[in-house]
Amino acid sequence: MTFPKIRVIDADGSQIGIMASRDALKVAEEKGLDLVLLNDKSEPPVCRVMDYDKFRYQQEKKNSAGTKSKSTTLKEVKMGYKIGEHDYQVRINQAKRFLKGGNMVKATVTLKGREVQHANLAQGLLRRMIEDLQEVAQIQQEPKREGRNLMMILSPAK
Repeated sequence: MTFPKIRVIDADGSQIGIMASRDALKVAEEKGLDLVLLNDKSEPPVCRVMDYDKFRYQQEKKNSAGTKSKSTTLKEVKMGYKIGEHDYQVRINQAKRFLKGGNMVKATVTLKGREVQHANLAQGLLRRMIEDLQEVAQIQQEPKREGRNLMMILSPAK
């Protein structure tokens, strides 16, 4: 350390005082610990006597705990726009089960042949699905057309 005087804090958090850098290093070596610079902007700079490897491990552990999150997978529910009422209810129940499990749901309505001309009916089916799932889901992506399919993505309600 290039600082002539530093403020030293002990491993338990109590303040040792202001001393020369060499003296602080000797104190740390006597205790079998490291002298770690905490703040070089203050006057005098603040250093702490601690086990640096343990400190680094705890910092990495804290950082990785913040980045870990429950991974959500995208489940898909497919149907045609001329779907029967019972089949529709089965798809709704499937979607509810997926959403309650914490997964996102992609609802796809496939249009075959000349059904492409009736895309507005498929749009209505997706709107009905939104209404039926509104208590367990929120819209992640509005219904949109991709080729012969209309699709939307729903995520679990918070």
